[in-house]
Amino acid sequence: MRNLKLLKSLCSSELNGPGSPQFLCVRADTGSLLVASQYSVTEYDPRGEQVVNEASLTANGFLPEDGSGVVVGLQDLAELESACVATTGGDVVLFNLNTCQLECVGSVDSGLTSMSWSPDEELVILTTGQETIIMMTKEFEPITEVGIHQDDFGEGKFITVGWGKKETQFHGSEGKQAAQRKTQEVQPAAGWDDRRPRVTWRGDGQLFAVSAVCPQTGARKVRVWNREGVLQSTSEPINGLEQALCWKPSGSLIASTQRHPNKHSVVFMEKNGLLHGDFTLPLSKDQAKVKDLLWNTDSTVLLVWLEDMTPGEDGQVNTYIQLWTVGNYHWYLKQSLNFGRDPQKAPVSVCWDPERPLKLHLVRRDWSTTTYDWGWTTERSPGLDATDNANVAVIDGDKILMTTFRQGIVPPPMCSLELQLKSPANQVTFLCRPQRTNQLAVFTANGEISVYGQDSGEHTDKTADGFRIVTRPLLLQKTFSGPLLRDDPLALRQLLWLEDELFVCVSSGLLPTTSTLQMLRPAQDDRDTLAVRCEIEVDGVVVSMVHCSQTGTLALQLEDGQIRKVLWDCAEPLVDVWRDSSGCTTNFPVPCVQTALCSISGEEYLLGLTDRSHMYAGDTELASNVSSFAVCNNFLLITTHSHTCRCLHLSALTVKGLQAALSSDGGQNDETLRRVERGSRIVTVVPQDTKVILQMPRGNLETVHHRALVLAQLRKWLDGLRFREAFECMKKLRINLNLIYDHNPKVFLENMDTFITQLNSINLINLFLTELKDEDTTSTMYPRPESSPVQSQRASGQKKVDVVCDALRNAMESMDPNKFCLSILTAHVKKTVPELEIALQKVHELRENPSAAPGAVSAEEALKYLLFLVNVNDLYEHSLGTYDFDLVLMVAEKSQKDPKEYLPFLNMLKRLEPNYQRYTIDKHLKRYSKALLHLSKCGQEHFLEALQLVKEQKLYSEALRLFPANSVQYKALSCSYAEHLVEQQQAEQAGLLLWRCGESVSALQAFASSSSWRNAICVAQQIPLPPDQLALLARDLAEKLTEQRRFSEAALLLDQYAKDCEEAILALITGAVWEEALRLIYMHNRQDITETNLKPALLEAVGTQTVFLEAQIATFTRHRTRLAVVREQKEKARLDMLDEEGPDCPDAELYSEASTVMTGSKYSQSNSRISSRSSKNRRKAERKKLSLKEGSPLEDRALMYALGEIFTTVDKMREEVHNLLKGLVLFQYDKQAEKLQLGYDEALHTMEAALPEVWPEGLQNNQAPLTGPNSTANSIMASFQQQQQQQRPAAPQQDAEAMPPPRMRNGIKWKLTILN
Repeated sequence: MRNLKLLKSLCSSELNGPGSPQFLCVRADTGSLLVASQYSVTEYDPRGEQVVNEASLTANGFLPEDGSGVVVGLQDLAELESACVATTGGDVVLFNLNTCQLECVGSVDSGLTSMSWSPDEELVILTTGQETIIMMTKEFEPITEVGIHQDDFGEGKFITVGWGKKETQFHGSEGKQAAQRKTQEVQPAAGWDDRRPRVTWRGDGQLFAVSAVCPQTGARKVRVWNREGVLQSTSEPINGLEQALCWKPSGSLIASTQRHPNKHSVVFMEKNGLLHGDFTLPLSKDQAKVKDLLWNTDSTVLLVWLEDMTPGEDGQVNTYIQLWTVGNYHWYLKQSLNFGRDPQKAPVSVCWDPERPLKLHLVRRDWSTTTYDWGWTTERSPGLDATDNANVAVIDGDKILMTTFRQGIVPPPMCSLELQLKSPANQVTFLCRPQRTNQLAVFTANGEISVYGQDSGEHTDKTADGFRIVTRPLLLQKTFSGPLLRDDPLALRQLLWLEDELFVCVSSGLLPTTSTLQMLRPAQDDRDTLAVRCEIEVDGVVVSMVHCSQTGTLALQLEDGQIRKVLWDCAEPLVDVWRDSSGCTTNFPVPCVQTALCSISGEEYLLGLTDRSHMYAGDTELASNVSSFAVCNNFLLITTHSHTCRCLHLSALTVKGLQAALSSDGGQNDETLRRVERGSRIVTVVPQDTKVILQMPRGNLETVHHRALVLAQLRKWLDGLRFREAFECMKKLRINLNLIYDHNPKVFLENMDTFITQLNSINLINLFLTELKDEDTTSTMYPRPESSPVQSQRASGQKKVDVVCDALRNAMESMDPNKFCLSILTAHVKKTVPELEIALQKVHELRENPSAAPGAVSAEEALKYLLFLVNVNDLYEHSLGTYDFDLVLMVAEKSQKDPKEYLPFLNMLKRLEPNYQRYTIDKHLKRYSKALLHLSKCGQEHFLEALQLVKEQKLYSEALRLFPANSVQYKALSCSYAEHLVEQQQAEQAGLLLWRCGESVSALQAFASSSSWRNAICVAQQIPLPPDQLALLARDLAEKLTEQRRFSEAALLLDQYAKDCEEAILALITGAVWEEALRLIYMHNRQDITETNLKPALLEAVGTQTVFLEAQIATFTRHRTRLAVVREQKEKARLDMLDEEGPDCPDAELYSEASTVMTGSKYSQSNSRISSRSSKNRRKAERKKLSLKEGSPLEDRALMYALGEIFTTVDKMREEVHNLLKGLVLFQYDKQAEKLQLGYDEALHTMEAALPEVWPEGLQNNQAPLTGPNSTANSIMASFQQQQQQQRPAAPQQDAEAMPPPRMRNGIKWKLTILN
């Protein structure tokens, strides 16, 4: 749905020469024009308006001096830096563009009729006067010479496989008569045909086609030859085939023209010579002749060069050029260039630029040259409010195909409205006034501007047959004749309709490098004629002009990318440079083919898209893979070559933020990004809506509702309490309905009645309730914009689903409980803990007391709806849990259950005592707590059953609360509970239960088995036990405590209850409790033990501690040294790998200090068996991977763990060493004490000094970039990349679990000053 828009034109009339031009071609490397006439060949620079080179063809005898010679071919040869000229006399001449010398490289005696070079300039085809084809290399060495007219069809001759006779085959719409129809004789070529052969090459240079007049029939026939000069195929006889011939560069179609009895068509042939499609020219049968057809280089535009066959009153004929494009198999006439009847203004040669596909060059008979530059554009209405219909206008000759995308999506070539014009259209523009952007103006080829608008009269919305009028047609309101300009087609370009009677356009300036901005208004004396009210000279060639209806800004872009601002609404309009907010001049780095004005963070920018897919905001590049873009309602939408569509909110982003957003890949819930079909382009965006219209490469349309637009529109509706519109949109586009509440919970709850009133539908309310989830969609699925002022306010203590269900239910019950009965039931069922009993009770109430209100729901309908929401078995069980047998029967009757299944069970229940009945029901429903409650009320005879239930379901705590503490049942339950606790290794708690219920003997056994010696002694004295048994009990308990290394408690039992002071003192000495042992020695006057046991134990402890410290220090030193070596080796290996393979090597990170896992090693394989273990076991399993074996991949980690354990072990010895030192000093073992204190002090200092070395600061996250004289570019870049990766929030598991550096407990005083 794109149109061709003229960006600029360059007219030059400075070239003059004898005779008239005959051929034109473009020199690709310089852009200059090569023009050949019957006298000379000239290289001309139209920008500088000067002749670069010129050589006479008559002076050298290549053409006659009388001017009767004809040039039949001209080609620029870039590799040879020459131009090749072919004449009718048979000469092939090379014109050296450096020396201006002419050289005849060959001559044909019979003369030449045409010359055509292959696209790769390796071969040249010459057709001679003897009707032959000569193929030569670029060095002009002959390859082959064959006759044009061949009797054979060619190598591609069709093969008949014998599928029946012609009479028996299907002939389509022609009917059976086609089988008997005789082949009509082909009419000879038209009288105006020049009878010369036409040669055209396929784009890849492998095939060429020749159109020539057949000597037998006098009609033209097309033959296809390959690169070796072998005939491939011959076209079928085509009546009325004309001379024009051009092969589509990027396809297999050959374009020509055919005159039918009732129409004039452009036809297409395949390489096998068969016709394949056509389109009709908008001409009568004998109105014009087609002089030539030309495809542009990318095969998107077909040029048709026409000339009237009937002269006018002045005896002259009109000449015009048409540009055609195709989309969805429909051919559109996009541009019509009418050159008038002046023969001097008629073009004599036309050619497309070889470098720029939409650039056209032509030379006229008066030697003036014109260059046109077109660009693709989509003419869309610029409105931003809901009154704009999102119109898109497509030019198709003398028709404008208008589609209003707000009302419906009509795929091209169809349209919503069709505007018929008197002359072919060249430009379309919409009115840039708010509320009136549906009006448009059309600039036609005859210089008129037709204005169309909607009829303002009153019309009914419905027609007589009942159809509703969706789009009001546009009616012609005014036709202005344009200002008188020089006789040049497309003299006015870039037409804009700013106000009701104000048009702005651009025309060429007096100099080739200037432009004129013209303000057109109706003339005062003739309101039907537009007059130039103001002209503004612009220093530069204007290639685009864009207007912003919000700010009124009018911006220009010059051909070199400079940006200008037009101050058009002042008394003296002027053009100023574009400045940013800081006052600096802003320009595009390169010219852009599409521009648009927008506001980014409150500052106005001009966005531009180049033909190389680079997008700019002023001089800042935003992205480099953009295929199309559009700006609508502060949103920027772009499509990219990676097949994505982005939608960004401009008011919430800066230019740098826009850059970052376009360069990012987007997260999982990134609403700004979505995938689209390959090659999609934006056609338009419907203002104040969610629709984005995309066009595919083949021409069809697709409508997408971009998530960012949808959510922005939903937020507007929800803020405006327009719940109905939001709900319908969310339901249609599958947006989670939780957003209605999550967007602003407080406002939603305060306007619950409004929500219910607007929806006014039971089904919609039920749909909303069923989609409720305890999830904040604004933080998961649909994150809030950063600039959003609304923050969710959650109700404290209650879950979201419960809050919404209760609020909705209360509102509906207060409004109309009968109408909203089903929704009320849904609110009960959808709660976190479904209130099925309450819902069933409401159904039961409906059955007992049916409502007589109109539209009220019956009990059967309500129950049927409940069965739809809840599984029938669950509902049956919940109804059973209400103990209401009428309700149970009602549910059972609606279910698929067999009465034989439930009636015997229900009858059995009815015969039971009420409490036992409820117990049976609860046990059946596995509600054991309720079952126990009801069973406890059934009396003493059912206690054993209750006790069995308690044991099976382990309901001990609930059971104890149901019986008095002094009852027999309570004691039995306590004993049973105690047995259960003993089995669960909780004997101490079992003892407490037994003790309080009077089972002292059992309690004593429980306390003794759990080493709870204090409780055991208390129970033993309460029994009471005899002294000898009490002493024996104390010895048993002391033995268990000694095994648990609880020496102080064991000594207390032995001393106070077993009355064995010697064993108590020995226990304390064994546990190194020196001071307590000394206290008992003196209390019991057993100083002999000091000499026999205490002093030897002290000396032995000194030796043990000394040896242990030395071993720890030796191990620490060894590990510390090895850790330094390992780290050095890994750093060296990492740098070597970086230097060899560069920073992108995936293995480079393996040798960093922060990530030392070698992924290719056998040690890094995961163990699936431990995946479900606890975190403690997982850490243990991870530590098992840490091997201290030299060369293991995690050796440095293992060394750090080992060093950390040594740190902790030695640091924990402070209290033990302190007590030992005091004992040694007391008994005058000063030397041993000094040695121990000095050794331990040195050990602590050694470890503390090594702490920064083993655990350097910022080991994992703060490594500095690697620089220095020994670094390379690769290593420095890799270091920076590694630092960036380490700053990411997600760290590897190994780094996250790395052991933190230990802390020394320096605050504990362990030294003895007397030993210093």
